[in-house]
Amino acid sequence: QAQMAASGGGLVPAGDSLTISCKSPRPFHNYVMAWFRQAPGAEREFVAYIDALERAIIYSDSVKGRFTISRDNGKSTLYLQMDNLKPEDTAVYFCAACISNCMAFTKAESDYGYWGQGTQVTVST
Repeated sequence: QAQMAASGGGLVPAGDSLTISCKSPRPFHNYVMAWFRQAPGAEREFVAYIDALERAIIYSDSVKGRFTISRDNGKSTLYLQMDNLKPEDTAVYFCAACISNCMAFTKAESDYGYWGQGTQVTVST
């Protein structure tokens, strides 16, 4: 593929689980990776962060305890496991990568130079 692309989104009822993934066509093992999301009518929001060797992982308060970020460097793939989904989780989810000059634990969109094609997650009531 020519760019990163998220996949695995869909329509699920509240309380269900869903796992989405993001495949990178570039060397992956030394990237800092993150998930962001954007709900209809809202600004893009930070979701989760993971450093290159999984030594630091952080989550937004809204998803902490429900979502789990992970990565497989051998497959150049990022994952987000989402449990106990709520209607307010409805959004387009994007993966993002920082490949150099990365600030520790950054939640800023401007620090991520590469963005993937998003995947839609819709949680019904």
